[in-house]
Amino acid sequence: MPAYKAGKKTANYSLEFELKVVEWSYETLRTVKSVAEALDIHPFMLSKWRKAYREGEFGMVKSQKKSTKPGKANDELSALKQRIAELEEENDILKKWQRFQAEQKRKPTDS
Repeated sequence: MPAYKAGKKTANYSLEFELKVVEWSYETLRTVKSVAEALDIHPFMLSKWRKAYREGEFGMVKSQKKSTKPGKANDELSALKQRIAELEEENDILKKWQRFQAEQKRKPTDS
């Protein structure tokens, strides 16, 4: 349970908790609203934590965890997109060649 400051109704959460919540909210098919409701925190608070996470305000913990995953994921994603483009181009060329071959078979030869 979060510790409350004297005289205020604002909860203080540990840095580890905030990081886990932010990382959980970035998982696929999760929304800020659903994560906030599940953990009984305000969605605006989670949005602030996500912004701080993106801007690197969580310090070394964020840079250590995030530096390995997104870099690899982005590199892999861009490589896969490039490979898809290459394969689509090859497929188009093969389709054109197939159409060319079919047209050549249909044309009567003059010899």
